[in-house]
Amino acid sequence: MIKKETIVFFWMGSYIYDHFLVTSIFFVFLDINKLFMKNSIAERIADFLKNHPPFCSLSLADLIAIAKEPQVLHLEKKQVLFNVNDQPHPFFYIVKDGAVALSVVYDTTKVLVDECDEGDIVGLRPFFAKDGYLMTAEAREESLLYAIPITIFKPYVFENTAVLSFLLESFASNTRNPYDKENKGKLISENVSYIERDDTIQYFKPISYSTNPITANKMDSVKSIAETMTRLKIGSVIIQENQIPIGIITDKDLRSKIATGLFSIEASADQIMSAPVITVKANGSVAETQLMMLQHTIGHLCVTLDGTNKSEIIGIISEHDVVVAQANNPGVLVKQIKRAESAQELKLVRDNLTKLIKNALVEGIPIGHICQIVGEINSAITSRAIELSIVKMGEQPPVPFAWLNIGSQGRKEQLLLTDQDNALVFEDVAEERYDAVKKYFLQLADSVTHILNVVGYEFCPAEMMASNPLWCKSLKEWNAQYNAWIHSPAKKGILMCSIFFDYDFVYGDKELVNAITSTIFKNVNDNQIFFAYLGSDALKNPPPLGFFRQFLVEKDGEHKDSFDVKSRGLMPLIDAARLLCLNQKITGANNTLVRFKELAALEPQNATTYEACSEAFSVLLKFRTEEGFASNSGGRYLDLNKLTKLDKVKLKNAFHPISDVQEILKTRFQLTHFT
Repeated sequence: MIKKETIVFFWMGSYIYDHFLVTSIFFVFLDINKLFMKNSIAERIADFLKNHPPFCSLSLADLIAIAKEPQVLHLEKKQVLFNVNDQPHPFFYIVKDGAVALSVVYDTTKVLVDECDEGDIVGLRPFFAKDGYLMTAEAREESLLYAIPITIFKPYVFENTAVLSFLLESFASNTRNPYDKENKGKLISENVSYIERDDTIQYFKPISYSTNPITANKMDSVKSIAETMTRLKIGSVIIQENQIPIGIITDKDLRSKIATGLFSIEASADQIMSAPVITVKANGSVAETQLMMLQHTIGHLCVTLDGTNKSEIIGIISEHDVVVAQANNPGVLVKQIKRAESAQELKLVRDNLTKLIKNALVEGIPIGHICQIVGEINSAITSRAIELSIVKMGEQPPVPFAWLNIGSQGRKEQLLLTDQDNALVFEDVAEERYDAVKKYFLQLADSVTHILNVVGYEFCPAEMMASNPLWCKSLKEWNAQYNAWIHSPAKKGILMCSIFFDYDFVYGDKELVNAITSTIFKNVNDNQIFFAYLGSDALKNPPPLGFFRQFLVEKDGEHKDSFDVKSRGLMPLIDAARLLCLNQKITGANNTLVRFKELAALEPQNATTYEACSEAFSVLLKFRTEEGFASNSGGRYLDLNKLTKLDKVKLKNAFHPISDVQEILKTRFQLTHFT
């Protein structure tokens, strides 16, 4: 009745006031409907807010009042909410659906810092600072946000200590949620610039070096150079020509070439100098320097203006400089390996390596660098195990041979003490000698694998070891084996390819390994059937997210409800990188990170995807390694309930490139049945 009377009243009024009141009726009517609509929306917003901090600390009445004011924002994928240096908005935001990425630009590279999803707050900076944003906020996917006016919310902040505390801690602590104690202070948030991160992290810390290197000319006598080294108490002299390094003489050269009588003390420098000189740039890090010395088995690096041996000498780095810079020098471990006389001594070195890996993870050293260092040391341990075994055999190998690490060892991605995978190839021999030669190498391999087992590398359950006659073969047999796998790519053959196509030369005659590599690339050339089989296998594990961005976990068994980071995360990236490198005829790249780097350089059109894959692999491998140390296991299965919200975000971010690189595989190898 009231509604009808109201309508009649306004209708009659319209007759008196004509057009003016007719317009008023229209507006009053709209205002009423907007009010009803707003209350409905407000209730829904309040119902959402009450489940998320800091709103959960407010009364329902306060929530209803706040919920009447927000704007509802719809962001398309990649739409920017605000950029770095943008003036602060009059709103802060809470994510209702979707995800918003926070990023910064560091050294011309866009770096993802955090990803905010349901219930996360974005854009708190205007509460506490008047200058522009320090990050860019961009929709990672189609998203809905509630924009809450800061002026409306401020009274509730200062009236409620819990709300104020939450916002202050969120802003001051580098975390989305300060109630998450484990990750407090570990994230880079909107209040902290990326470049303000701790620059003492070893990987980024430049090494100190001598800026006054002692040099000599190539025609100077060794005697005069030795006298200079003795007088100045130095271990090396750089041989230069017009300030360009052409060689180096070290204490080792004097011992091995002069003291032994191979050369006269009056010989000229160019007769005994080591050349060419290994050179580096001045801004090289401690970690990078260590790696260079390990790879080249040298104790000195020449610093030049542009890092090449074609530019002016500006300094020298000695192994002593590295030791001073870092007490846990991997080079020291290598020396201990070379001096080891038993499996137990090698085990002590591997135990120290574990400590080094743990420290490196804590210090934030990039996982790729850790892999390289650990790979070199693991190879050194295996090499010493072979040397000790040859001594134990009591006779030298009857023919040249080569020892190969395969699988994760071959990719130099084995950071945990998992099982060993290896193989042996020996030179072809006459049929009448074959049995005796193979018997020797099987006995040798048995000794090596037992030493490695004592060190901590368990025997392979599938017996993919050089002590197995199947994986101890002549060069001719290995070539035939690879030919069979390539030309008859059945299920078992593809499995073998995924293991034996990832190999790394460790000890012996490298030419034997080079011959196998040549055979492989000769046979895979334009072999579409082989690539189709390998491509299909690489697609067997799709991106591990189901509907609503939920993790795909194990359905049953011992690891029920756990996430298999190896098969669902790492293997799709490993398989894709291997296949694409085979297809592009990229040799000498076995490590997954290196493979994606090579692919990015070769295919600029796909460089962004390959770089993202490299980053994703680093993140996933770090998760596995940390889980392995925490649970004293292979680190394969992650308990999602134990992961922080941040960890889950990092995992989800790492899955995006899997889908992208698998699309490249589908297109390139015409795997349409997988679309």
